[in-house]
Amino acid sequence: MSIWRWDDLAAKVAADSRITLGEGETPLVASRRIGRALGLSRLSFKVECANPSGSYKDRFAAMAISHMKANGQSQCIATSSGNTGAALAAYCAAAGVSCEIAVVETAPENKLRQMQAYGARIYRVKGFGLDAEATRQTFEALRRRAERPGAALQISAYHYSPDGMIGVQSIAYELATQSDLPIAHVFCPAGGGGLALAVARGFQAGSANSPRIECVQPVGNNTIAGPLRDGEDQARKVVCTTTISGLQVPDVIDGDETIAACRNSGGTGHLVEDDEVWEAQFLLARDEGIFCEPAGAVALAGALRAARNGEIDRDNSIVCMVTGSGFKDSNSIERMVAGRSCPTVELGELLARDSPS
Repeated sequence: MSIWRWDDLAAKVAADSRITLGEGETPLVASRRIGRALGLSRLSFKVECANPSGSYKDRFAAMAISHMKANGQSQCIATSSGNTGAALAAYCAAAGVSCEIAVVETAPENKLRQMQAYGARIYRVKGFGLDAEATRQTFEALRRRAERPGAALQISAYHYSPDGMIGVQSIAYELATQSDLPIAHVFCPAGGGGLALAVARGFQAGSANSPRIECVQPVGNNTIAGPLRDGEDQARKVVCTTTISGLQVPDVIDGDETIAACRNSGGTGHLVEDDEVWEAQFLLARDEGIFCEPAGAVALAGALRAARNGEIDRDNSIVCMVTGSGFKDSNSIERMVAGRSCPTVELGELLARDSPS
């Protein structure tokens, strides 16, 4: 199965141009312990790290690279904080398309190695992902590079790559079929806002029962969630201070449209500290068996804060997006297991441990 099972997506690209690695159809997993501890009886997780390259960005890449094939384009110019680059590199490899990626200055090494393993050519850009002006200039430089014949710019945002982002809307289509009862809230992490916007548009396009789309951001990248919560209509540029890789997007990108879509759904914005994100990442691994990177735990951090503040009905169906695999960020793994050792023991000692006392 793949995102191409959905007729409205398949209709956009001829069958002989569609690229797939089996993306989509990711599980919706009911919480066993975290929800119970907070009295959230219907908390669940959309485990997007089950996608082929380890994140929801595979949905974007499948659609984006398929459009390139249909248009006869053979050079992908992209930018990424990690997951978009890994996804695009994988689908470019499958399609026989070259891939050049400018990555944010702080992108985790594991994500860069993954891109390189697929054959992509990558380079860091100083200030990109941290400073709004440097980020804007990087986007503009890449746009000019993509004007060459046979090239296409792929950035996982409606502002830059609307065709690719339509693939992300398939998340909403799946959720509508996976949940037995109507979903009340879908918590989405946000950098540039594209994921929350795609989920909102997906529900609007394919479901009579649209949940509230809740936008969650780290306090140190408050471009969208704060303005949304405060009743403002426009996102704002910031100086990015969060350490949560993948959500370091100081520019507006899809922010204005995301604010409108979330507010129209009845959702709002939620801001969380980095420490809350790391705690949510730890809880997902230890209490639910879900191994995600910090960015993949941001939605849960937002839901936990909302529950503690009495902002959501604890009996409602609540879905948290888990967007990327824990293997993406080795530094966060070290933080999770700090102080734990893996000793080597003699076989006799092991047998003695297994013997009845």
